[in-house]
Amino acid sequence: MTTGPTGDKAAALLALHHGKGFVLPNAWDPGSARILEQVGFAAIATTSAGIAWARGVPDGGAVDRDAMLAEVARITAAVTVPVTADLENGYGATAEDVGRTVTLALETGVVGGNLEDAGPEGLFGIDEAADRVAAARAAAPRGTFVLNARTDTYFAGTGGDPFSETVERAGRYVDAGADCIFVPGVVEAETIQRLAAAIPVPLNIVAGLANTIDAPALFSLGVRRVSLGGSLARAALSLLVRAGHELLETGTLGFLDGAIGYADLQRRFAL
Repeated sequence: MTTGPTGDKAAALLALHHGKGFVLPNAWDPGSARILEQVGFAAIATTSAGIAWARGVPDGGAVDRDAMLAEVARITAAVTVPVTADLENGYGATAEDVGRTVTLALETGVVGGNLEDAGPEGLFGIDEAADRVAAARAAAPRGTFVLNARTDTYFAGTGGDPFSETVERAGRYVDAGADCIFVPGVVEAETIQRLAAAIPVPLNIVAGLANTIDAPALFSLGVRRVSLGGSLARAALSLLVRAGHELLETGTLGFLDGAIGYADLQRRFAL
Protein backbone atom coordinates (compact mmCIF):
# COMPACT_ATOMS: atom_id res chain seq x y z
CA MET A 1 0.00 0.00 0.00
CA THR A 2 1.31 3.44 -0.95
CA THR A 3 1.57 5.80 2.01
CA GLY A 4 1.30 9.58 2.10
CA PRO A 5 -1.67 11.83 1.24
CA THR A 6 -2.40 10.18 -2.11
CA GLY A 7 -2.13 6.67 -0.71
CA ASP A 8 -4.31 7.62 2.24
CA LYS A 9 -7.00 9.00 -0.08
CA ALA A 10 -6.85 5.93 -2.31
CA ALA A 11 -7.23 3.69 0.73
CA ALA A 12 -10.14 5.79 1.99
CA LEU A 13 -11.90 5.61 -1.37
CA LEU A 14 -11.39 1.85 -1.65
CA ALA A 15 -12.64 1.33 1.92
CA LEU A 16 -15.93 2.99 1.03
CA HIS A 17 -16.53 0.17 -1.48
CA HIS A 18 -16.37 -2.44 1.25
CA GLY A 19 -18.90 -0.93 3.63
CA LYS A 20 -22.68 -1.04 3.48
CA GLY A 21 -22.75 1.15 0.38
CA PHE A 22 -22.09 4.79 -0.45
CA VAL A 23 -23.34 7.51 -2.77
CA LEU A 24 -20.69 9.10 -4.97
CA PRO A 25 -21.87 12.45 -6.38
CA ASN A 26 -20.46 13.76 -9.66
CA ALA A 27 -19.08 17.31 -9.81
CA TRP A 28 -18.52 19.25 -13.02
CA ASP A 29 -16.40 22.17 -11.80
CA PRO A 30 -14.51 23.28 -8.67
CA GLY A 31 -17.52 25.12 -7.27
CA SER A 32 -19.85 22.13 -7.47
CA ALA A 33 -17.11 19.94 -5.98
CA ARG A 34 -16.63 22.26 -3.01
CA ILE A 35 -20.37 22.42 -2.35
CA LEU A 36 -20.63 18.62 -2.43
CA GLU A 37 -17.70 18.29 -0.03
CA GLN A 38 -19.29 20.81 2.33
CA VAL A 39 -22.57 18.89 2.24
CA GLY A 40 -20.65 15.98 3.70
CA PHE A 41 -19.78 13.49 0.97
CA ALA A 42 -16.69 11.43 1.76
CA ALA A 43 -15.57 11.26 -1.88
CA ILE A 44 -16.45 12.93 -5.17
CA ALA A 45 -16.45 11.80 -8.79
CA THR A 46 -16.21 13.91 -11.91
CA THR A 47 -18.67 13.73 -14.79
CA SER A 48 -17.47 13.97 -18.37
CA ALA A 49 -21.01 14.92 -19.40
CA GLY A 50 -21.26 17.76 -16.89
CA ILE A 51 -17.80 19.05 -17.76
CA ALA A 52 -18.68 19.03 -21.46
CA TRP A 53 -21.95 20.88 -20.89
CA ALA A 54 -20.20 23.47 -18.71
CA ARG A 55 -17.89 24.11 -21.67
CA GLY A 56 -20.88 24.54 -23.98
CA VAL A 57 -20.41 21.31 -25.95
CA PRO A 58 -22.15 17.90 -25.97
CA ASP A 59 -20.96 14.85 -24.09
CA GLY A 60 -19.25 12.10 -26.04
CA GLY A 61 -15.78 13.14 -27.15
CA ALA A 62 -16.09 16.87 -27.76
CA VAL A 63 -13.63 17.51 -24.91
CA ASP A 64 -10.23 15.96 -25.58
CA ARG A 65 -8.02 14.27 -23.01
CA ASP A 66 -5.85 17.28 -22.16
CA ALA A 67 -8.82 19.60 -21.72
CA MET A 68 -10.71 17.02 -19.65
CA LEU A 69 -7.76 16.35 -17.36
CA ALA A 70 -7.21 20.09 -16.90
CA GLU A 71 -10.78 20.35 -15.60
CA VAL A 72 -10.28 17.28 -13.41
CA ALA A 73 -7.13 18.86 -11.94
CA ARG A 74 -9.07 22.02 -11.04
CA ILE A 75 -11.76 19.95 -9.32
CA THR A 76 -9.23 17.87 -7.39
CA ALA A 77 -7.37 20.96 -6.23
CA ALA A 78 -10.60 22.48 -4.87
CA VAL A 79 -11.37 19.75 -2.32
CA THR A 80 -9.68 17.65 0.34
CA VAL A 81 -11.71 14.46 -0.10
CA PRO A 82 -10.71 11.70 -2.56
CA VAL A 83 -11.67 12.34 -6.18
CA THR A 84 -12.22 9.72 -8.87
CA ALA A 85 -12.30 10.78 -12.51
CA ASP A 86 -14.48 9.86 -15.45
CA LEU A 87 -11.80 8.86 -17.98
CA GLU A 88 -14.33 7.75 -20.61
CA ASN A 89 -12.73 4.95 -22.66
CA GLY A 90 -9.17 6.01 -21.93
CA TYR A 91 -8.83 8.55 -24.76
CA GLY A 92 -6.97 6.41 -27.24
CA ALA A 93 -7.12 3.55 -29.68
CA THR A 94 -4.61 1.33 -27.92
CA ALA A 95 -3.94 -0.11 -24.48
CA GLU A 96 -0.77 1.98 -24.41
CA ASP A 97 -2.90 5.11 -24.88
CA VAL A 98 -5.03 4.05 -21.91
CA GLY A 99 -1.94 3.59 -19.75
CA ARG A 100 -0.73 7.06 -20.71
CA THR A 101 -4.11 8.56 -19.85
CA VAL A 102 -4.08 6.99 -16.38
CA THR A 103 -0.50 8.18 -15.81
CA LEU A 104 -1.58 11.72 -16.68
CA ALA A 105 -4.69 11.39 -14.51
CA LEU A 106 -2.56 10.50 -11.50
CA GLU A 107 -0.72 13.78 -11.96
CA THR A 108 -3.99 15.66 -11.39
CA GLY A 109 -4.27 14.21 -7.88
CA VAL A 110 -7.17 11.84 -8.50
CA VAL A 111 -7.07 8.48 -6.74
CA GLY A 112 -9.52 6.61 -8.94
CA GLY A 113 -11.08 6.49 -12.35
CA ASN A 114 -13.72 4.89 -14.57
CA LEU A 115 -12.67 3.16 -17.78
CA GLU A 116 -15.32 2.30 -20.38
CA ASP A 117 -15.15 -0.74 -22.67
CA ALA A 118 -16.78 0.82 -25.72
CA GLY A 119 -15.81 3.17 -28.52
CA PRO A 120 -17.62 4.80 -31.46
CA GLU A 121 -18.13 1.41 -33.10
CA GLY A 122 -19.56 -0.23 -30.00
CA LEU A 123 -18.11 -2.63 -27.45
CA PHE A 124 -14.43 -3.48 -27.73
CA GLY A 125 -13.72 -7.18 -28.07
CA ILE A 126 -13.41 -8.75 -24.66
CA ASP A 127 -9.68 -9.49 -25.04
CA GLU A 128 -8.94 -5.94 -26.16
CA ALA A 129 -11.06 -4.49 -23.37
CA ALA A 130 -9.29 -6.61 -20.76
CA ASP A 131 -5.92 -5.50 -22.14
CA ARG A 132 -6.99 -1.89 -21.74
CA VAL A 133 -7.95 -2.51 -18.10
CA ALA A 134 -4.60 -4.23 -17.52
CA ALA A 135 -2.77 -1.23 -19.00
CA ALA A 136 -4.64 1.09 -16.65
CA ARG A 137 -3.73 -1.13 -13.69
CA ALA A 138 -0.08 -1.25 -14.72
CA ALA A 139 0.01 2.55 -14.88
CA ALA A 140 -1.58 2.89 -11.45
CA PRO A 141 -0.72 0.04 -9.07
CA ARG A 142 -3.13 -1.03 -6.37
CA GLY A 143 -2.97 1.32 -3.43
CA THR A 144 -2.60 4.40 -5.61
CA PHE A 145 -5.77 4.28 -7.68
CA VAL A 146 -9.22 2.68 -7.44
CA LEU A 147 -9.86 1.28 -10.91
CA ASN A 148 -13.56 1.12 -11.80
CA ALA A 149 -14.03 -0.88 -15.00
CA ARG A 150 -17.23 0.07 -16.78
CA THR A 151 -18.97 -2.26 -19.18
CA ASP A 152 -21.57 -0.91 -21.59
CA THR A 153 -23.20 -4.26 -22.28
CA TYR A 154 -26.62 -2.86 -21.39
CA PHE A 155 -26.05 0.33 -23.40
CA ALA A 156 -24.28 -0.86 -26.54
CA GLY A 157 -25.93 -4.27 -26.79
CA THR A 158 -24.17 -7.61 -27.10
CA GLY A 159 -26.10 -9.52 -29.73
CA GLY A 160 -26.80 -12.12 -27.04
CA ASP A 161 -27.61 -12.29 -23.35
CA PRO A 162 -26.39 -9.05 -21.75
CA PHE A 163 -26.35 -10.57 -18.26
CA SER A 164 -24.00 -13.39 -19.24
CA GLU A 165 -21.82 -11.04 -21.26
CA THR A 166 -21.64 -8.61 -18.35
CA VAL A 167 -20.60 -11.28 -15.88
CA GLU A 168 -18.00 -12.68 -18.30
CA ARG A 169 -16.54 -9.24 -18.97
CA ALA A 170 -16.58 -8.38 -15.28
CA GLY A 171 -14.58 -11.50 -14.48
CA ARG A 172 -11.99 -10.68 -17.13
CA TYR A 173 -11.69 -7.08 -15.94
CA VAL A 174 -11.27 -8.18 -12.33
CA ASP A 175 -8.52 -10.58 -13.43
CA ALA A 176 -6.91 -7.65 -15.26
CA GLY A 177 -6.88 -5.56 -12.09
CA ALA A 178 -10.23 -3.79 -11.68
CA ASP A 179 -11.25 -2.95 -8.11
CA CYS A 180 -14.89 -2.31 -8.95
CA ILE A 181 -17.26 -3.00 -11.85
CA PHE A 182 -19.59 -0.32 -13.19
CA VAL A 183 -22.70 -1.42 -15.12
CA PRO A 184 -24.76 1.54 -16.35
CA GLY A 185 -28.02 1.03 -18.19
CA VAL A 186 -29.40 -1.85 -16.13
CA VAL A 187 -32.68 -0.87 -14.51
CA GLU A 188 -34.43 -4.02 -13.27
CA ALA A 189 -34.02 -4.67 -9.55
CA GLU A 190 -33.84 -8.44 -10.01
CA THR A 191 -31.07 -8.13 -12.61
CA ILE A 192 -29.10 -5.74 -10.43
CA GLN A 193 -29.33 -8.16 -7.51
CA ARG A 194 -28.14 -11.05 -9.71
CA LEU A 195 -25.23 -8.98 -10.99
CA ALA A 196 -24.20 -8.02 -7.46
CA ALA A 197 -24.19 -11.69 -6.48
CA ALA A 198 -22.31 -12.86 -9.60
CA ILE A 199 -19.59 -10.18 -9.81
CA PRO A 200 -16.72 -10.84 -7.37
CA VAL A 201 -15.93 -7.18 -6.60
CA PRO A 202 -18.13 -4.24 -5.55
CA LEU A 203 -20.81 -3.28 -8.07
CA ASN A 204 -21.35 0.34 -9.16
CA ILE A 205 -24.76 1.36 -10.50
CA VAL A 206 -25.71 4.80 -11.77
CA ALA A 207 -28.93 6.28 -10.42
CA GLY A 208 -31.01 9.07 -11.87
CA LEU A 209 -30.73 8.33 -15.58
CA ALA A 210 -32.71 5.36 -16.91
CA ASN A 211 -32.55 3.82 -13.43
CA THR A 212 -34.86 5.49 -10.91
CA ILE A 213 -34.23 3.05 -8.04
CA ASP A 214 -33.02 5.07 -5.05
CA ALA A 215 -29.75 4.47 -3.21
CA PRO A 216 -31.12 2.64 -0.13
CA ALA A 217 -32.97 0.20 -2.38
CA LEU A 218 -29.85 -0.34 -4.50
CA PHE A 219 -27.80 -1.06 -1.37
CA SER A 220 -30.37 -3.66 -0.34
CA LEU A 221 -29.82 -5.37 -3.71
CA GLY A 222 -26.09 -5.67 -3.05
CA VAL A 223 -24.84 -2.56 -4.84
CA ARG A 224 -21.94 -0.91 -3.03
CA ARG A 225 -21.33 2.25 -5.07
CA VAL A 226 -24.11 4.49 -6.39
CA SER A 227 -23.05 7.29 -8.70
CA LEU A 228 -25.13 9.96 -10.42
CA GLY A 229 -23.33 10.55 -13.71
CA GLY A 230 -24.47 13.87 -15.14
CA SER A 231 -27.71 13.97 -13.15
CA LEU A 232 -26.68 16.69 -10.70
CA ALA A 233 -25.45 18.84 -13.59
CA ARG A 234 -28.74 18.18 -15.41
CA ALA A 235 -30.67 19.25 -12.33
CA ALA A 236 -28.67 22.47 -12.02
CA LEU A 237 -29.10 23.29 -15.72
CA SER A 238 -32.81 22.45 -15.52
CA LEU A 239 -33.20 25.07 -12.79
CA LEU A 240 -31.44 27.57 -15.05
CA VAL A 241 -33.88 26.79 -17.87
CA ARG A 242 -36.89 27.24 -15.56
CA ALA A 243 -35.48 30.47 -14.16
CA GLY A 244 -34.82 31.78 -17.65
CA HIS A 245 -38.37 31.03 -18.77
CA GLU A 246 -39.81 32.70 -15.68
CA LEU A 247 -37.75 35.84 -16.22
CA LEU A 248 -38.54 35.99 -19.92
CA GLU A 249 -42.23 35.21 -19.66
CA THR A 250 -43.33 36.91 -16.41
CA GLY A 251 -40.34 38.78 -15.03
CA THR A 252 -40.98 37.31 -11.59
CA LEU A 253 -38.34 35.93 -9.22
CA GLY A 254 -39.94 32.77 -7.89
CA PHE A 255 -36.89 30.77 -8.91
CA LEU A 256 -35.00 32.42 -6.04
CA ASP A 257 -37.17 30.74 -3.40
CA GLY A 258 -34.79 28.66 -1.29
CA ALA A 259 -31.68 29.92 -3.10
CA ILE A 260 -28.45 30.14 -1.12
CA GLY A 261 -27.69 33.74 -0.19
CA TYR A 262 -24.79 35.71 -1.65
CA ALA A 263 -23.01 36.08 1.70
CA ASP A 264 -23.40 32.37 2.43
CA LEU A 265 -21.85 31.43 -0.90
CA GLN A 266 -19.02 33.86 -0.32
CA ARG A 267 -18.28 32.10 2.97
CA ARG A 268 -18.50 28.68 1.33
CA PHE A 269 -15.95 29.61 -1.31
CA ALA A 270 -13.61 31.58 0.94
CA LEU A 271 -10.08 30.19 0.82
